Amino acid sequence: MKHVQNSSPRPDLVWLATNSCSAHIISFANSCRPGLREVLQREFNFIYESFIMAAEGEAAARLWYSPAVERGGFILVVEGTVPTAFGGRTAFLGQLNGRNITALEMVERLGARAAHVVAAGTCASFGGPFAASPNPTASRPLSKILKRPVIKVPGCPTNPGWLLETLELIRRGKDLQLDAMGRPRHIYGTTIHSLCQRLPLYEAGCFAKQPGDPGCMYLLGCKGPATRADCPERRWIEERSGWPVGVNTPCIGCTAPEFPDGMAPFFHHATDVYTPAGRINLKSAGSGAARFTAAAMAAHLFGQVISGRIKPLRFMAKCNLALPGIRRRRKKK
Repeated sequence: MKHVQNSSPRPDLVWLATNSCSAHIISFANSCRPGLREVLQREFNFIYESFIMAAEGEAAARLWYSPAVERGGFILVVEGTVPTAFGGRTAFLGQLNGRNITALEMVERLGARAAHVVAAGTCASFGGPFAASPNPTASRPLSKILKRPVIKVPGCPTNPGWLLETLELIRRGKDLQLDAMGRPRHIYGTTIHSLCQRLPLYEAGCFAKQPGDPGCMYLLGCKGPATRADCPERRWIEERSGWPVGVNTPCIGCTAPEFPDGMAPFFHHATDVYTPAGRINLKSAGSGAARFTAAAMAAHLFGQVISGRIKPLRFMAKCNLALPGIRRRRKKK
């Protein structure tokens, strides 16, 4: 992974909002440790971000062609999908010298010059709501537009801690450990289900019958078993109760690659889970796992018999078993 080509402790950063609801910059602006002011003054040199910058119109558009951008080596953060239908003319980011500039054009231009490209949110990472069916604008995630690695930080919206932590590791030149889908492993390395505070209730078979009940919400459609993120530990709102299960609603799987189409209907019990290999039916997976376990136990037992560690008849007597046609002798009192 290339390092940021900037000797300053504050690397240059360009943030584009393409086909987006701007939820990710709003989430980012609500960061508490560090706060937005500290991020802007001490961490990164924001060249462009339309939501928080003072410049507008052509004055803002010219920043895409500023010396810092032309020099390259900056961090490019993109939130939202990139529309490709009609030559991308369904999403314009601005106008310069009387010419409308599409999101598609600017993403391709800046993506070729950036040292790192970060997809902020599920739309930029995988398509998300803005690429949901029927997708009339043919919106695509960044990885389908740029022929280069993209660091994906999915979420709807993404947690400010996820994004800040990822950007900070880039700033310090640390090696980001990414999974097969391009996500930081330390954030998306495990399922929400395995970290959930209600996991003991799931294991005890205590399930909620409606939102607000104290039990596990798996049967109400919670997508935690099929969704990867550290929401139960990271949370929102200064790491208090701010995450779906913490406020008594099922997880809807917003960080998953197939969100939202593949996770809908949100409040119906899911029978399938998504893996890099494709969809797996939970019932089939469960029975398959049981058969695999039984086969493994049988193979282990066979190996013990072959090696002479277990004597079959002695083992059967100990386990209260008998072969057909063989009666166990009862000891006389």
